[in-house]
Amino acid sequence: MAAAKRFFDKAMRTNGDPEKVAMDKSGANKAAIDAINVGRSVPIAVRQVKHLNNIVEQDHHAIKRVTIPMLNLALSHC
Repeated sequence: MAAAKRFFDKAMRTNGDPEKVAMDKSGANKAAIDAINVGRSVPIAVRQVKHLNNIVEQDHHAIKRVTIPMLNLALSHC
């Protein structure tokens, strides 16, 4: 839980405080947000649904679609 709390603290310093956080069923992440919410007047809402995080993970798909062919092209000319 300590690592998750450090991660959220650093992310919130960099990007500001979120209104909601979507995460998978990780107990450490939930415990970290609960610990952060103890000292807040307006708590951060936690949306702990397995499939909500898939939208974020799919964001990498477009990047992979562009970079993988570029890597194959670079390797074929060596």
